[in-house]
Amino acid sequence: MITRRSFFKVAAGAGAAAAISSSLTDRIFALEPRRWNSTQPSGPILLNSNENAYGPFPSVLAISNPFQDANRYPFHSVDALAHKLAVAKSVRDDQVLLGCGSTEIIKLAVNAFTSPQRKLVMAAPTFEAAEMHARAVGTPVAHVPLAPDYSHDLEAMLAQAHNAGLVYLCNPNNPTGSLTARKQLESFITRLPSDTYVLMDEAYHDFVPPGADYKSFIDAPIANDRLIVARTFSKIYGIAGLRLGYAVAAPDAITKMQTQSQSDSVNAFALRCATASLDDPAAHRLAVQRNAADRDEFMRQTLRRNLTAIPSTANFVMLDARLPVKQVIAHFEQHNLLVGRPFPPYLSHLRVSLGTPPEMVAFWQAWDALPQTNTKVN
Repeated sequence: MITRRSFFKVAAGAGAAAAISSSLTDRIFALEPRRWNSTQPSGPILLNSNENAYGPFPSVLAISNPFQDANRYPFHSVDALAHKLAVAKSVRDDQVLLGCGSTEIIKLAVNAFTSPQRKLVMAAPTFEAAEMHARAVGTPVAHVPLAPDYSHDLEAMLAQAHNAGLVYLCNPNNPTGSLTARKQLESFITRLPSDTYVLMDEAYHDFVPPGADYKSFIDAPIANDRLIVARTFSKIYGIAGLRLGYAVAAPDAITKMQTQSQSDSVNAFALRCATASLDDPAAHRLAVQRNAADRDEFMRQTLRRNLTAIPSTANFVMLDARLPVKQVIAHFEQHNLLVGRPFPPYLSHLRVSLGTPPEMVAFWQAWDALPQTNTKVN
């Protein structure tokens, strides 16, 4: 992390930066459907944000004193968790950078490697945070539609890579849950201009089933100093509300991102919960197995109704509703369920985050009450 002294050297520009940040936050959260406009006291069932419906690991909930040292600045704890991650991922400490969720990692990469003269290249549709941070600082954005199989169209992205400071790749991709093959990604990275960086967002890495044409670029690295890999504690670990993510990259890339960082964006509570999560591999295995079972059950229900869905490797599924998706979203809201927002150009596709079994029963009951779906339960 950058030092407090170096942070305060740039504090004079904090007012303008805060104004941009506030506006950007409003834009990001405006994408999500409102949550608490519900007649039910407990609020709606939330299947709209790819959250882990089961919550943190039991070992995290059992922490005896999660607020220990809350009166102290978290710098030592940041270093300790970064070291723990470095050991686990077989990298050096200076190759790990923590952030306030992986969204901060995305922001740091955009700020470090793009500019009004150095564009951002990304898929359409994909997770939008990179674009929003880019536009906030005047960076042009080149959108490349996904290929017909919902993978990243890497040849088309390569054609857009001239004068690109950063290419953003979400794999598995959000909102489609689809994969881009590892060998194709490796070839793509080596063919990019020598001064173009790649941000590989592996937020959904833990959900990818065995045997898929996938290998993490952290677990199976390549020799490329321009590749940054982002991970998060929001998904498999179920602590999205605590906001903690990290990047693994070459030391020089980490240093460039650190210069864009504030000194204390990660809090002590999140650090303690993340450490406990990493120390519980049995709970991690259970969470992976549970998500796979929930995803398989969702696909069985789609088949029973003669529906089609994009094959998912994540904790959500994109389902072809065969109706205008805005109409479908409104129907579910009337049944006290919130589902994913529209993702152009897939205007009949509905992104559904996997919930608990009772929540998914409620989803399918509402689905079966949807007019004119032409579905049949076998």
